[in-house]
Amino acid sequence: MVNAISIKGLKKTYPNGFVALKGSDLEIEQGDFFALLGPNGAGKSTTINILCSLVNKSSGKVLINGVDIDKDFDLAKTYLGVVPQEFNFGFFEKVIDIVVTQAGYYGIKRDIALKRAEKYLKKLGLWEKKDNKAMMLSGGMKRRLLIARALIHEPKILVLDEPTAGVDVELRTTMWKFVRELNKSGVTIILSTHYLEEAEELCKNIAIIDKGEIVENTSMKFLLRKSNHQTIILDTKDKIKKVPKEKDYEIRKIDDNTLEIKFPQKIILSDIFAKLKKEKIEIVSMRNKRNRLEELFLELTGGELE
Repeated sequence: MVNAISIKGLKKTYPNGFVALKGSDLEIEQGDFFALLGPNGAGKSTTINILCSLVNKSSGKVLINGVDIDKDFDLAKTYLGVVPQEFNFGFFEKVIDIVVTQAGYYGIKRDIALKRAEKYLKKLGLWEKKDNKAMMLSGGMKRRLLIARALIHEPKILVLDEPTAGVDVELRTTMWKFVRELNKSGVTIILSTHYLEEAEELCKNIAIIDKGEIVENTSMKFLLRKSNHQTIILDTKDKIKKVPKEKDYEIRKIDDNTLEIKFPQKIILSDIFAKLKKEKIEIVSMRNKRNRLEELFLELTGGELE
């Protein structure tokens, strides 16, 4: 079986001389739920834009469902649905028209398009808004409209570029439930997000791009096992008079009642608490500053996500 996405030696140099991609290789299997992450300027967005034909590559080979984009892009694009970061539809158009018009670009007959539009708008909770102009929708509804539009030609691969930006927690949960169902039905999902807890929870495999090169390309489980450090935030009962010193890990005072501790995974948490108790520091609550994937991301790239 051919891979959903096959990228070999992908390079991109912009007219100003900036080298965005230095020869990336990437394989994404059919049915995968794949995270594609990278800090600002790393080349992640360029890679996505090349897949979507928004940017022309300088060299290399890109296959979408086995179809070379240089030889038959019209066929290749039928396998791909894209949910972009920006709202790129007409705000004065009706919801139903936005979705049905998109179907027309793929040669889908209007009667079929209307049935599909009803199916996806209902699944995404937008059917009652079908005759509303897009400008009347909330931010979360606009995001879901982008998904419905991307799915109208029923692609085998769905690219989600920051799909939950500006979406509240409840809507985000509903959206991910729907996307999980899509993935279980066989649709390959490629996710780019700055909410790393989402990527960690949802994705089976992951690639991290930094400075135009892929620095990690593995399963999510395997990558998380490589985590070297953890950072926790501790709230104290009383004001911290003196910050304890410890050679095996870092303790930093954030304010009078808050400590931040970064420690290697080999350190046992109970030993940290024992140390603090010995220093007469009573802890009332604890939380992780970052999830495991974020810790690893910062170790690998030293940069913030886009």
